[in-house]
Amino acid sequence: MREPLPQRRLSETIHFKHDKFVYTATLGFYDDGRIGEIFLSSTKSGSFLDIATRDSAIALSFALQHGARISTMREAMTRDGQGRAEGALGALLDRLAPIEAEIMAQLAEGRDE
Repeated sequence: MREPLPQRRLSETIHFKHDKFVYTATLGFYDDGRIGEIFLSSTKSGSFLDIATRDSAIALSFALQHGARISTMREAMTRDGQGRAEGALGALLDRLAPIEAEIMAQLAEGRDE
């Protein structure tokens, strides 16, 4: 079942480079700190690259809102022979996985108290 995000929520925008392109990602957070939505775009607005990038982030956002974990989605992304993400979404998930791990550890500590 989908867990909707709060109407008013914290967000953070980050910029990163993957291959030869610069990407902008805006992350939307649940009240407990989990990431629940990701908007991703490239600097080549309206291009096939930008459309595919935006669409993949929308699909990821729906997965997150239905309980998928960033770490799980990260493992499913295409990788090269050295294990590096080949796409921008995979590169972003590589950056976000440690953040998710920290948030989940904090949530687990809160439940244990």
